[in-house]
Amino acid sequence: MRPAVLQGRTILGATKPAESAPGTVRGDFAIDVGRNVCHGSDAVDTAQREIGLWFKDGVQAWDSHSESWIYE
Repeated sequence: MRPAVLQGRTILGATKPAESAPGTVRGDFAIDVGRNVCHGSDAVDTAQREIGLWFKDGVQAWDSHSESWIYE
């Protein structure tokens, strides 16, 4: 597992919220697996496949929706 994938999954917490550590996203905000609040791929290859499910051409660029609120 690459460091970014591993760190992302650490921040998210275990897939089952009851097994997630306090301070993780799932540990603090999730209730059950079926209505999970977030998703984290388990590997870079999986992430590329999953990104392709939602973004036909992959993620080429990203603009923050709140950038105009932060910067003048």
